[in-house]
Amino acid sequence: MKKTIPGDGPVTIKKYANRRLYNTETSSYITLEHLAAMTREGRDFKVLDAKSEEDITHNILTQIIMEEEQRGQTMLPVPFLRQLIAMYGDSMQAMVPGYLEASMDSFRRNQQQFKSAVEGAFANSPFAELAKQNMAMFEAATAAFKPGVVPGVTPVSSATSKDDEIAALKAELGRLHEKIEKLGD
Repeated sequence: MKKTIPGDGPVTIKKYANRRLYNTETSSYITLEHLAAMTREGRDFKVLDAKSEEDITHNILTQIIMEEEQRGQTMLPVPFLRQLIAMYGDSMQAMVPGYLEASMDSFRRNQQQFKSAVEGAFANSPFAELAKQNMAMFEAATAAFKPGVVPGVTPVSSATSKDDEIAALKAELGRLHEKIEKLGD
């Protein structure tokens, strides 16, 4: 899919009476899932009613949200929805869209700053090594459920008793635990 070049404007999507959506950029029919993916990619689009040329982007975006909510991807809590509905017809209604947009912009900026800070804080640090050690320990623990496949331990023959297997696993776990403690010092 071709990316929209800034300044070219939004991609035009036409909605026909049969409820089909037509992407004029790719000359193909698409679904609401395609529009949701375009939104996640940061693609700008405008949905027009094919007959009246009315801009129905708002309705389509609301429909995408409703479908996501119905799939169990609930993000909008009931109290928030009640408050939002209560604002319709209120004297403050005109201010709500701008407030919500500014709040979401702020949330996204904070989210990106937090992500960058966390990535920067753990890069090339003992925490990064600890994360690797935790992963190794997790892999060793999951391998314990696969007979004879414990990292660092010689495969166990069928003649070996369960006590020997348990002792070998405990020894391996002990070695991993010692490594983690050394990282903490």
